Amino acid sequence: MNTPLSPDDHLRCAEYALGVLDSDSRRALEREVLRDPALRACLDNWLAHLAPLAEDLADVEPPARVWTRIQRDLGFLPSRATAASRGGWWNSLNVWRWLGVGASAAALVLLAVNIVTLREARQPSAEVAQNGYMVATLARSDGVAHWTATVDVKRGRMVVVPAVQPHVAANRSTELWLIPPGARPIGLGVVPINTAASMPLPPQVLAQMSTRAVLAVSVEPPGGSPTGQPTGPVIATGAMHLA
Repeated sequence: MNTPLSPDDHLRCAEYALGVLDSDSRRALEREVLRDPALRACLDNWLAHLAPLAEDLADVEPPARVWTRIQRDLGFLPSRATAASRGGWWNSLNVWRWLGVGASAAALVLLAVNIVTLREARQPSAEVAQNGYMVATLARSDGVAHWTATVDVKRGRMVVVPAVQPHVAANRSTELWLIPPGARPIGLGVVPINTAASMPLPPQVLAQMSTRAVLAVSVEPPGGSPTGQPTGPVIATGAMHLA
């Protein structure tokens, strides 16, 4: 019998799909999914929904100095000591020191390109824009998680993945709401209870995203609330925080 997945399991799977887990954590997760079908399904869901984020990544040509530094470090070019003995600005230790700093910065840029998309942010709050991702675990009052939500700020999209399926009548819908501090709920759309969903976030919604905002799910008539505000019971809530 499989143990229900925890919010940490969903977060690990999301981080694996984004490529931000360290090598030890990745290998540990890969071993676990071999013996846990539920964890395997969770990881497959995250991979299926986050893989399209890479489609917008533009090719980046590394500067020539990066390859020069790599060749030098691998021993295919003369060592700095040998080069310095030949004189000239090309062999200057200070020049190569600055080039080394530039190469390190370029490597960090290339790593960031593989983690987040290169689209411009759509006017989110400053703290969110700097981070790039936000997450929330939507749970009922006793702490049982029903959904996890991940917001890709750069792309303007949210991925919502069910955890434990709630009991909802067949003739009812579950609608997701963003509740900014001191403001009325903003409808984000109907979310399924048994499959992952991906939804776009307009600029005016992204502008309300912050670590003080809350996500909530209410039970509504088929197709969602007819009033633009929650009309049924709220079955899950979760605070947003930086990923």
